[in-house]
Amino acid sequence: MARLPRLTVTDYPHHVILRGNNRQAIFRDDADRRLMLDLLEQHARAQGVDIHAYVLMDNHLHLLVTPRRERALPFMMQAVGRTYVRTFNQRHGRTGTLWEGRYRSTLIQTERYLLACMVYIDLNPVRAGMVSQPLEHLWSSHGHYIGQRVDRLITPHSLIWTLGNTPFAREAAYAELVHAGLNEDQARALTQSALSGWALGEATFVANLQKQTERRVLKGRAGRPFSRRNPSPSSN
Repeated sequence: MARLPRLTVTDYPHHVILRGNNRQAIFRDDADRRLMLDLLEQHARAQGVDIHAYVLMDNHLHLLVTPRRERALPFMMQAVGRTYVRTFNQRHGRTGTLWEGRYRSTLIQTERYLLACMVYIDLNPVRAGMVSQPLEHLWSSHGHYIGQRVDRLITPHSLIWTLGNTPFAREAAYAELVHAGLNEDQARALTQSALSGWALGEATFVANLQKQTERRVLKGRAGRPFSRRNPSPSSN
């Protein structure tokens, strides 16, 4: 069966995961990490992609982004991936692939999952046992959102402004969201939706999203052919 194209729709937030092949490290030192951030900034601006949140782990990374032009996200990821691997291989005297196939991604419902996805991204190093608190991990957008540093890579989503009337109020409210964390069901839904490529949101969101793309947004039920005029509106 032919592989479905990635689900990408302009002006919707997308959760992106890029992993190393066979779980190998994609960052060996801070120079690698700085290179990745520089490439993301360069190509996000060139293609028209807003980067709302990110975390660089040892063998994978997460992004929360909104593409503003058609094909902006795949073009950005292609340019970043190719340039990064070429430079990484030259620096470390290696050859061959680095990535575990193509990047994984999906759309998420803004009102229900955008802030949750940001918290999920911030807590990745904690869940992995790398640090005890998100702020201890320097290679994420967490510090930007709690007012500890300014990250030029970040374009905050407009939903951030609903957290408070002043920068201090928004920073405090976001810090509290991260402190509260996510339950297992939320974390599982965010992981599986990105890895599977199926949209994550409530029934109405999914149904409306299906009207904007020919690509199926949810996994079809066995024995029922997909029809764009009669999409399955159940959520992940």
